[in-house]
Amino acid sequence: MTGNNNNNKRSRGGRTPLADPAKNRHVFYLNDADEIRLSALYHQSGAKNMAQFITSCIFSNPVKVVKIDKGAHDYYMRLTTFFDQFRAIGHNYNQLIKMLHSYFSEKKALAFLYKLEQATIELAQLNKKIIELTHDFESKYLQNGS
Repeated sequence: MTGNNNNNKRSRGGRTPLADPAKNRHVFYLNDADEIRLSALYHQSGAKNMAQFITSCIFSNPVKVVKIDKGAHDYYMRLTTFFDQFRAIGHNYNQLIKMLHSYFSEKKALAFLYKLEQATIELAQLNKKIIELTHDFESKYLQNGS
């Protein structure tokens, strides 16, 4: 005897059987074009396996299809880095103004401020161009416009 207290039942090993196993099998054939379409929909859906995807389609369960536009994602990532750079420029701008007034004479400070003003005008024009490009991008390439 093995010494088990389970009415002398021996463990058979393996995984425990399912309460409602899937025993029925169905086969269907697709041509190459339909196979490509099915495969593309399956990969877009994010389902765990093809069987889960097909049964959800057959029984009208909602099929989740997520499309990520890589171009839009990259564009907004670059906009985020621009925003960080503009914040850094604004911070440096404030520090520069304080230093100009405290370390230079009025005449020299005004000369430097004139150069800074010209650079700021160029930066503002660049910012307007970025905003225009963003609006154009949103209207042309993003379906929901946001």
